[in-house]
Amino acid sequence: MSGAIPLVDLKTNYLAIEAEVRAAVERVLASGTYIGGPEVEAFEREYAAFAGVKHCVGVANGTDALELLVRAAKLGRHDEVLVPANSFIASALAVERAGAKVRLVDCTWDSLLDVEDCEARRGPDVRAVMPVHLFGQCAPMEAVGAFAGRHGLLVLEDAAQSQGASRHGTGAGAFGLGAGTSFYPGKNLGAYGDAGAVLTQDDALARQVRALRNYGSEVKYSHPETGFNSRLDPVQAAVLRVKLKHLARWNEQRRAAARRYDELLAGLPEVTRPRTLDGNVHAFHLYVVRLPEAKRDGVLQRLQADGVGAALHYPSPIHLQGAFKHLGHRAGDFPVAEALSRQMLSLPLYPELTAEQQARVVDSLKKALAAA
Repeated sequence: MSGAIPLVDLKTNYLAIEAEVRAAVERVLASGTYIGGPEVEAFEREYAAFAGVKHCVGVANGTDALELLVRAAKLGRHDEVLVPANSFIASALAVERAGAKVRLVDCTWDSLLDVEDCEARRGPDVRAVMPVHLFGQCAPMEAVGAFAGRHGLLVLEDAAQSQGASRHGTGAGAFGLGAGTSFYPGKNLGAYGDAGAVLTQDDALARQVRALRNYGSEVKYSHPETGFNSRLDPVQAAVLRVKLKHLARWNEQRRAAARRYDELLAGLPEVTRPRTLDGNVHAFHLYVVRLPEAKRDGVLQRLQADGVGAALHYPSPIHLQGAFKHLGHRAGDFPVAEALSRQMLSLPLYPELTAEQQARVVDSLKKALAAA
């Protein structure tokens, strides 16, 4: 549709850095090194410095990052990991793929891990908690850390949506034993294909992940344990190095766009705007509002028909997905996550989004609310 406003505009973003990206990719092609090598090593150093951690270990995608993190933390089939029901399903899939068990917990109305519910649902086999820094802001990590400390639990962060976010000066991914992040194209720092990384301050864990991503081997043809083929591609590493130079500016543009949305939506009582927790610097991977349940789906349809690329994150909580029916949950078990799944609506947000486009989005939203 002519004049349509997408949820994310990757093409416009590419055109702004096209010359840099082409030069970086050609550098890799000319090098003759297509697995690992200096581009991957350089990106790992640069992103570790950006995130404020000692180690960044590049892997094939964000789900692998979380799985390898769980495996490197030595969690197995007798261990449970607390995971919020309101997240992308990869958070829970990674735990089960690693051989551990998921124990779901509810979230707060800010879409973040509910630490009180963690206390209520913690069982004797729980060994770790996985806070998800959802939509671009950090979970309440002081409370998470205190809870984990009381019970001797590991903290494994899902930082896939929070590149550049921080809490009281500490970056997402630098709070726990380790974190998994994703460089899926639509992320704040996105590759041109799948990519991910494990972040950690722990030397031993980083070494273990480096072995696991490479068939369980640190030395060619020596495989002391079962591993995987989950390596960060050097072409993607080169692209990410280019984009990393711009990430702080792009995140500030996202925050400015979020502030404009806040102002434009202030007079709409049916719209609950996202709240940034005190102490957080929000990276605004997504700008997610809440609408009355009876109107949400109709509003979404009208926005999309009007060329506004709104979307749902996430229309079904993890416990209601077929992949996790074996956990035995049913509707009503996680009331906040379920209510949010019926209320949340993501509006277009990306660094290049203009004030004029945002005004059009909000005008379309007003009309859709009136008609729904």
